[in-house]
Amino acid sequence: FDCIVVRGAPSKPIDGGIYAVTDVMLNDLKSGKYGYHASCLGCIVGDELAKSANIPIITADTPATDELCSLARYTGLKGMDKKTTFHALNHKAIARQYAKEHNTNYEDLNLIVAHLGGGISVGAHEKGKVIDTNNALDGDGTFSPERAGTLPTGALVELCFSGNYTIEEIKKMLAGKGGTMSYLGTNDGLEIEKTIDAGDGFAKEVFEAMAYQISKEIGSDAAVLCGKVDAILLTGSLAYSKMLTNWIKERVEFIAPVFIYAGENEMLSLAQSGIRFLEGEKLKTY
Repeated sequence: FDCIVVRGAPSKPIDGGIYAVTDVMLNDLKSGKYGYHASCLGCIVGDELAKSANIPIITADTPATDELCSLARYTGLKGMDKKTTFHALNHKAIARQYAKEHNTNYEDLNLIVAHLGGGISVGAHEKGKVIDTNNALDGDGTFSPERAGTLPTGALVELCFSGNYTIEEIKKMLAGKGGTMSYLGTNDGLEIEKTIDAGDGFAKEVFEAMAYQISKEIGSDAAVLCGKVDAILLTGSLAYSKMLTNWIKERVEFIAPVFIYAGENEMLSLAQSGIRFLEGEKLKTY
């Protein structure tokens, strides 16, 4: 092997690109300073393998990628700046794939990329930078199969102080038991479609409401890009659903052409990052 490439894990906010996995990064991951996730183990195990084989270990386009423009950081409450946790690896890999297929460069395009999975992130890509996106873990944006997304703040405060729930239970409502899990008891898109095909009108309305909110996020990002959008890219496991993607296309294809790249292809995305590193792309410092 020439190098080991590992999936990014919760870390301090960093720009997109390729990074060496350093002791500082590993210490942050082991401490859980920026959150715990199974991907932390990938970096730790990968580091041991890389040292034993005496080869480089890198990561790329981590979920902590933060390229927000200054205006996107404001929330409306001083001291509570917007934070990003989104599917940067797949966002950027699909954007580069689209650019390659259209004989251009990612850095020359304005794109809106929507990753549709257990969590949903929609990002405005301006000339190679994701200048605005929602926090897809436990923050804002559309609800998803597992996330609650943006909630009415007053009602959320009342829920938190009702005395009926612990902080852990509230967090689980936001990420894990929110979205379609809350409404329908499942995070499985195929199961939801089967229920809809069997005549469940409520399931159809919930699924369409999710498409409605995704479309609103895409429209918001079009405004961020001043309407100058080359293409809208739909990716992630839910992009296999023609029912969902057709609802989205009906609402947003007036903005720009819509292209579908179903699936996540994380292993391929990591391999492509490794190739870029071996071909000379400069490592960034964590």
